[in-house]
Amino acid sequence: MIVEGFVQGVSFRYYTLRQARQVGVAGWVRNLADGRVEAVFEGEEAAVNEIVGWCRGGPPSARVDHIAISWENPEGLRSFEVHI
Repeated sequence: MIVEGFVQGVSFRYYTLRQARQVGVAGWVRNLADGRVEAVFEGEEAAVNEIVGWCRGGPPSARVDHIAISWENPEGLRSFEVHI
């Protein structure tokens, strides 16, 4: 998933980490050089849908303008991490 808008400098990655762990999905999130945020989620379909839904709004200080989602085969990730 790629998230566009005002999503860097607002703790988007760390809020995503907290939400992902809360709903029980694995994966990672990172800032991209162009100001967007990229994230990968793996887990039960309902949990993935829940975290994707949360990302559509993001944390209180963010402004999400657009989300691009692509579905891929699971990689077998076991935890959720913030990539720096």
